[in-house]
Amino acid sequence: MFENSKHFSKLVGFSALSIAGSAAFFSVFGLSKLFAGAQLAVIIMAGSLEFGKLVAASFLYRYWESINIAHRIYMTIATVILILITSAGIFGFLSNAYQGATVGFEKESTALIYKQDRLDQLEEDKVFLKEELSAAVAELPENYRTARRKLREEYQPQISQINKDIIELKGEVGDLKIALVETGVEVGPAIYLARVFDTDVDSVVKFFIFVLIFVFDPMAVIFVISYNVTLLGNKKTSPVRSPVSTDSDITTKKRWPVYGEKERLNLKQDVELIPDTDDLPEIGEDKIKKTPNVHKGGVSGR
Repeated sequence: MFENSKHFSKLVGFSALSIAGSAAFFSVFGLSKLFAGAQLAVIIMAGSLEFGKLVAASFLYRYWESINIAHRIYMTIATVILILITSAGIFGFLSNAYQGATVGFEKESTALIYKQDRLDQLEEDKVFLKEELSAAVAELPENYRTARRKLREEYQPQISQINKDIIELKGEVGDLKIALVETGVEVGPAIYLARVFDTDVDSVVKFFIFVLIFVFDPMAVIFVISYNVTLLGNKKTSPVRSPVSTDSDITTKKRWPVYGEKERLNLKQDVELIPDTDDLPEIGEDKIKKTPNVHKGGVSGR
């Protein structure tokens, strides 16, 4: 569809610029997050390396046959290593973005797990106290009503406190679950995929990050090389005008005369040519005598 268009090379160039620019942005800021102690220096270094990587890929494609083998091997290895560094920077950027989006979610999830465990522990304590109270009351004779009442009075405040704590924890657990629903909207797709594949959210996100980094920067380099291919192809297929004029050019020139050309032709026709006397043949005296005299009115003697 686009390969026959005269703007196809521009389209390839724009695609290469957009993908390479996005990859460079993610890589530079991802590396700056990995080396947070010197962010500005890392941004300058990574930016220059990204630009040099694209130029190196173009240089290798254009001058592969012209450079020696050592030069060729070094630039190829350097370009591949820079692609890996860019991929590492993209991984750092995306993982940092994921962690930033899930900080609140992780805090609330941890608090929910803690409170849920505490709630289960209180439920177990409540059951244990009731069982202990029942066992203590059962050991007393039936006529020891006062002792049984005292046992119940001893255990009842503890059971009541546990019931109160359970009610409070259930309210806090409910609030945390509501907050998790609101916070989980940002990482909702990852949570859904984790449930589908029966795994944790971190594994799902890690998988998608690796898929992106293995496609992102290599695609940018390939597009830069493709842009060079289209540029060299346009130079080979561009028509070259021949210096020799063809018949069509001649007819064209005849059909469209230059202004003032006719006047110059008329002037050339009106010019009277004067012969050179040295080039004229010699005529004898006898021939001169026979020649009649020509006057203004005509030949004399008529």
